[in-house]
Amino acid sequence: MARTLPALREQWPEAEIIVVDDGSSDGTAEVAAHHGARVLSSPYSMGNGAAIKRGARAATGEVIVFMDADGQHSASHIRLLLEKLADGYDMVVGARDGDGQANFHRGLANGLYNRLSSWMTGHQILDLTSGFRAVRADRFREFLHLLPNGFSYPTTSTMAFFRSAYPVAYVPIPVAKRVGNGSHIRPIKDGIRFLLIIFKIATLYSPLKLFAPAAVAFFLLGAGYYGFTFLTMHRFTNMSMLLFSAAVIIFLIGLVSEQITSLTYNRTDR
Repeated sequence: MARTLPALREQWPEAEIIVVDDGSSDGTAEVAAHHGARVLSSPYSMGNGAAIKRGARAATGEVIVFMDADGQHSASHIRLLLEKLADGYDMVVGARDGDGQANFHRGLANGLYNRLSSWMTGHQILDLTSGFRAVRADRFREFLHLLPNGFSYPTTSTMAFFRSAYPVAYVPIPVAKRVGNGSHIRPIKDGIRFLLIIFKIATLYSPLKLFAPAAVAFFLLGAGYYGFTFLTMHRFTNMSMLLFSAAVIIFLIGLVSEQITSLTYNRTDR
């Protein structure tokens, strides 16, 4: 932060700089105030998403730029985002290359996120989880109620913009190594988080795109197993019935989820 804030003030002297101190105990608020930033402090840690929401509510400009203060993002790259935003986009995201990922495992997971979200939306998504982005403030605030308080706000906001037909663009940017402690892989916790984000991507955009293939897979398994038991035992077994029932239930859950998603975004549009 001691390097980021002076660079921001030097290159964007008229900009409103807001630092959200999420219950830290390392003197973040004092350092930010010393460099002339507007500091919003929380009495305890509420999460990355909660900090983003608090900052977005407090910002007074028509465009908001989100960036980390740990040295990963450069103030000089903000201009690239704003130039692209001026082309008619509502959100522009700084896309990291492979060197910008925390480690190999995180890069692999992000690659899977990108491919899944690209399939869900029908648009190429270069970096679903990048937190370095410029948005039109009024558009972004429409989805504050959808954003979690945890660490998946980039995923949620990106899918919400695509779902509402707000144009999104990506600008490749280099990313420096973060200052501070490195990333530590926790196989069980990170694996569960990975699965939750996969389901979040699907349910935020089009649940049927996830549930319908699963329903078809169960139906085909049931049909295949029924064919096998009919040829070998000349009977319809309970397992075949269970697989067919699972296919119907999964499809109906997807259909209901699709309607709930549509109602959620209709409420947002109003």
